[in-house]
Amino acid sequence: MACDGCTTSSRLDFDFSMAFQPIYNAGAERVWGYEALVRGLSGEGAYEVLGRVLPEQRYRFDQDCRVKAIELAARLFPADEELMLSINFMPNAVYEPAACLRATLLAAKRCDFPPSSIMFEFTENEEVADTAHLTSIITEYRKHGFTTALDDFGAGHAGLGLLVDFQPDLMKIDMKLIRGIDTSHARQAVVAGIGNIAKELGITVLAEGIETEEEFRVLKAAGISLFQGYWFARPEFEALPRIRALGNVAA
Repeated sequence: MACDGCTTSSRLDFDFSMAFQPIYNAGAERVWGYEALVRGLSGEGAYEVLGRVLPEQRYRFDQDCRVKAIELAARLFPADEELMLSINFMPNAVYEPAACLRATLLAAKRCDFPPSSIMFEFTENEEVADTAHLTSIITEYRKHGFTTALDDFGAGHAGLGLLVDFQPDLMKIDMKLIRGIDTSHARQAVVAGIGNIAKELGITVLAEGIETEEEFRVLKAAGISLFQGYWFARPEFEALPRIRALGNVAA
């Protein structure tokens, strides 16, 4: 089955690349994977790059981001380590899930990169009016062994209502709920509630936007094992950054 985006989307009139930021598994005390973050060729941030994408280029941009991330990860990831590659995608740029996955699957095969090592993140900050369509996307992705994640949970257009309609494999707690959690009882209570809901639904929780050791300690003590943020490492352009040594940090 063909999709409209394949035939109607305009090609990009600019180039881009990716930076990589590590995701740390505190339980295993090792890097769990890396998120690919779009960057301009001179290091411009994601917002600047996204600002250049015209509405008629959204599908092409989404497809090209996936391919670029897989190509770079296949080149950078150590062959002897099992690491996840996290790729952001735009649900509203996916017309027909099976057809829109062709370029991704071809890139993974060409680069000898296993689909089981790819996680697709969709963000709450992009409003999804048709939740049935999003559910069909997730269902199709799981058929091919991809992991799915809900980014920015606790901010954006939807929250708990979105989890009622479908359950991703992983949810990333938004940094707005993380910032200063070590001194905020309210934030601690909300994050604990999210953790309990996730456990009941079989969803893994990742805390993103960690900027201090105190935030990490509180969240680790709350039972969260996956972390991401500047305190561990900043994104690095077309490279895998070195992560902070955590041997002396205990919950």
